[in-house]
Amino acid sequence: MEPAFYYELIGYLASALVAGSLMMSAIIRLRIVNLAGAFTFSIYGILIGSIPVAAMNAFIVLINLYYLYGIYTKKDFFSLLFEQRDSEYLKTFLTHYRKEIETFQPDFSFDEDHNFSLFVLSEMVPAGLLLGNLYEDGSLVLDLDFVAPSYRDFKIGTFLYQDNRGFFTEKGICRIVTSAGNEEHNHYLEEMGFLRTPEASNTYKLTFKSEE
Repeated sequence: MEPAFYYELIGYLASALVAGSLMMSAIIRLRIVNLAGAFTFSIYGILIGSIPVAAMNAFIVLINLYYLYGIYTKKDFFSLLFEQRDSEYLKTFLTHYRKEIETFQPDFSFDEDHNFSLFVLSEMVPAGLLLGNLYEDGSLVLDLDFVAPSYRDFKIGTFLYQDNRGFFTEKGICRIVTSAGNEEHNHYLEEMGFLRTPEASNTYKLTFKSEE
């Protein structure tokens, strides 16, 4: 086959990657796929002898690399904010993400009261939410551990359960217990260090060093 045929296939691949990236809600995934598409377009531009196409897409590659570097190296990207259970904003947040919550944690009850409500903020924008009950024995029983779709690649779980364990121990929390969700949610819990409890296979527990 003529080289032009293969060049055209590369162009189609680049177009598919760029188009696919624009349909993604997770920002890091969007950046990575868009970067791959721009890089492929840049190669395509070189192969067909179009310097403007190659140069423009090479510039887009650099832009994506710049933002990805900022995302992964910025230390103060997240902050924590306690919220009252009867807060109108909290109710609105739960209503807005109801379908997502029902998909990932189908056993969550939207009508139950909780004494522990914690938002994870990304530059003052709510990106995640923990809802549960804190008991006198130091057990935090979570009914909801939810991250908004756009922030699921931002490693909010790492920020909470690994980088900021001291936040929980300072509150007198010795262990966090939560119910299993769908397969993706359970994988997330296991990645964060939660272990299935021997007494209940549908329950996960994270124990802090103070109790180990």
